[in-house]
Amino acid sequence: MQGKFITFEGIEGSGKSTQVGRLGSKLKEENIPVVATREPGGTRIGEFIREITHNRGNVELTAVTEAYLMAASRAQLVREIIRPSLEEGKIVLCDRFIDSSLAYQGYGRNLGEEAIIELNKLALDAVFPDLTIFLDVPPKIGFARRNGTDKIDRLDLQQEDFYERTYEGYTRLAKENEKRFFVVDASFPIEIVSGKIWQRVQQLLKGGDL
Repeated sequence: MQGKFITFEGIEGSGKSTQVGRLGSKLKEENIPVVATREPGGTRIGEFIREITHNRGNVELTAVTEAYLMAASRAQLVREIIRPSLEEGKIVLCDRFIDSSLAYQGYGRNLGEEAIIELNKLALDAVFPDLTIFLDVPPKIGFARRNGTDKIDRLDLQQEDFYERTYEGYTRLAKENEKRFFVVDASFPIEIVSGKIWQRVQQLLKGGDL
């Protein structure tokens, strides 16, 4: 039986990592085989790439180079983790996937959707999410949550207009892919957000229409 591929998207501070963890724990409680991973990263090679893309010292990293590095990490993750796990019938949860590249590099970096899609064709190897959960919080709220943490990285240091473009990109992607995207207002408490996500995932697992 083929598994299901669920991705989580949103800007910094939207709570993706938290919700991936909560959904993973819920699936395990239900004895449903699950694998959780992230982008960039998730594999030994992917984590090396993450060190490059997220290192605050790499200020000279260009938009095009960044886009290629994200696609490279994705190519490794698809072949090493995602596809094999799906073929084993597992649920795969991924903190970011192709929509992050479309939002961040396509819109945030002004490279355009078409360029990012073309760049990622080989990397994706025809693997696409069954469900994408977009944790919707405006940039100002997201960054307010990040203030005072020790998790500030290179992407957190971008100008405000970069994140406004990225957020706008996400909202466009959600509208263009209404069947695949499940938009959740992530300004609500964690428990409420995770409850809505679990309801939607249950529909997916029962074979309900997306």
